[in-house]
Amino acid sequence: MLAALQAREGFSGGASVRTWLIGILKHKILDQFRREARELNLNDAQAQDAEDDYVVASSFSSAGRWSADIADWGNPAAALEQGQFWAILQRCLDRMPRRLARLFLMREVMEQSSEDICRDFAITPANLWTMLYRARMGLRQCFERHWEASGRR
Repeated sequence: MLAALQAREGFSGGASVRTWLIGILKHKILDQFRREARELNLNDAQAQDAEDDYVVASSFSSAGRWSADIADWGNPAAALEQGQFWAILQRCLDRMPRRLARLFLMREVMEQSSEDICRDFAITPANLWTMLYRARMGLRQCFERHWEASGRR
């Protein structure tokens, strides 16, 4: 809100106030992600890599096949309307390594381009793809656990 108050003279009225405020919020969130990406804690990075490796390794059998069948998630459209999907997504993102959660949100929710994300996090496109894959696999496992716990299976 402080940023909006400071920039109110720059508001030309070309969009609604709500759209203008959401744009400011979006840029503030991206700035925070960029700031935190520049300040990498090496202990967090090593723990994150170990956890990422565990998620990927535990997803497959020694023969290279999925270690568990994909759960029946019931009716996802109805759950989305009821808000359960978003509650479970937030719970899963909170439990995911912070960097993976940020990358996933920026790419899939905020629809940032891969090039921008790679530049902001100083990573290669291959590294981004790997991290997004790990995030998706972690979300898949988390969704299956929590969907089952909510009685949706």
